[in-house]
Amino acid sequence: MTAQITPLPPGPIGTFDSPDAVLDAVRGVYNHNTAYLRDRFAAFTRGGDDHKRCHAGYPYVKLSTASAAAVDTRLSYGFVEGPGTYSTTLTRPDLFDRYYREQFTLLLRNHGVPLEVGVSDEAIPIHFAFPNGMHVEGDLTPERLASLPDLFDLPDLARMDDTIVNGTYEAALDAVKPLALFTGPRVDFSLHRLRHYTATAPEDFQNFILFTNYQFYVDEFIRMAREIMEPAADPELAAYRRQYDRFVEPGEIVTHNRNLEDVPVNGSKPPRMPQMPAYHLTRPDGNGITLVNIGVGPSNAKTITDHIAVLRPHAWIMLGHCAGLRSSQRLGDYVLAHGYVRDDHVLDADLPTWVPVPALAEVQRALETAVERVTGLSGYALKSIMRTGTVATIDNRNWELRDHREPLMRFSQSRAIALDMESATIAANGFRFRVPYGTLLCVSDKPMHGQLKLPGMADRFYRERVDQHLKIGVLAMELLREHGMETLHSRKLRSLAEAAFQ
Repeated sequence: MTAQITPLPPGPIGTFDSPDAVLDAVRGVYNHNTAYLRDRFAAFTRGGDDHKRCHAGYPYVKLSTASAAAVDTRLSYGFVEGPGTYSTTLTRPDLFDRYYREQFTLLLRNHGVPLEVGVSDEAIPIHFAFPNGMHVEGDLTPERLASLPDLFDLPDLARMDDTIVNGTYEAALDAVKPLALFTGPRVDFSLHRLRHYTATAPEDFQNFILFTNYQFYVDEFIRMAREIMEPAADPELAAYRRQYDRFVEPGEIVTHNRNLEDVPVNGSKPPRMPQMPAYHLTRPDGNGITLVNIGVGPSNAKTITDHIAVLRPHAWIMLGHCAGLRSSQRLGDYVLAHGYVRDDHVLDADLPTWVPVPALAEVQRALETAVERVTGLSGYALKSIMRTGTVATIDNRNWELRDHREPLMRFSQSRAIALDMESATIAANGFRFRVPYGTLLCVSDKPMHGQLKLPGMADRFYRERVDQHLKIGVLAMELLREHGMETLHSRKLRSLAEAAFQ
């Protein structure tokens, strides 16, 4: 007879002075307590009569320091603001192993004190003990389902808000301060939402994210990614292709790179496409490229970035279409956003509109360089196809049907050169979540000048520009990766009293 697993009790389990030891301790707590919950849930689904409440806590990591460390002033993360105690709950060490190891390494190096690992009082909800989702509706009677809250902890939205990342969290002077922007439950909530919205696993998301609002870009990304998976006779091309090992589509359809190994395609299409399907051109180090079709509107843009942010990506960029507002623009011209008018409203409660959302030099340079290389234009000639300026983002797709006087005045006063429904939302959430961001749009219509987005005009525009625009976005991400993360993660995205984790 197998002995029943018991949960680890709340409290410290030890202090450690090496990042691997810290990670091993976190992994031990997490694996043990989630295994306990899964074991008890399995017994519950079998109709067992043991009605004892099952509770298991997240692992935590804690840093206590009595002095302000003299850290490299160029760093944007990896240190705490001053003397005190700092802590956070953690989840999914299997998914975040590289990320956690880097954070632990920096904290140990910058502060010279060991890190404490233990079991927190923060309960792991039973749903979050199943990384791939818990599906019980068809297996349990209504009576058994009704008794679930009496036996297990369920997700509690009151304990997974964004007060830390929003800068509105207030702790007593002698209280433990946040060590990370997101707690364990907040991360778990988003990981499960990502699978729901994109029909792909969080493990497949890469550190460089492209967002688009048109299926045409998805079709081209699929074509390009599948081509990269094919063998190449040219040594230089083969070397380029070998950096990416897989291409993952919704439904966990995986195409392996035949330049590395000849493995059949596996997986199957989902019964229906998700709301915001994601496609992943993966690398073993996680620094590949993910493309997400967010559809139309600021609500989708906020929703998906709210959840992707917990993965702590290195950058995200919006590639989409926009209305050109200037008579000198032509269909197919590019717009590199260096400022935003936020009329999307979905983030007003999280990031006040008086907060500026600046352009990030590193991302701007990568996008401009990518445009130059793909188009073959540079310097003054580049101005013939690309303008840098303000992008206005609104939440009313049929803004053209309003009285034109008010929007025209706002466009003129803000110097806006383009209008869309997603870019400012994505940039603002990048600012809020400390994720480097950028925007490169393509003019698809000029409604103020009689050039409306009509089917015939759109088809010609798509044929001429989609392939080129996507290549620019992919190249920009590769340039950011080549330049290194030290310069990409900017201090301008960090607040006055900042959590130590990236």
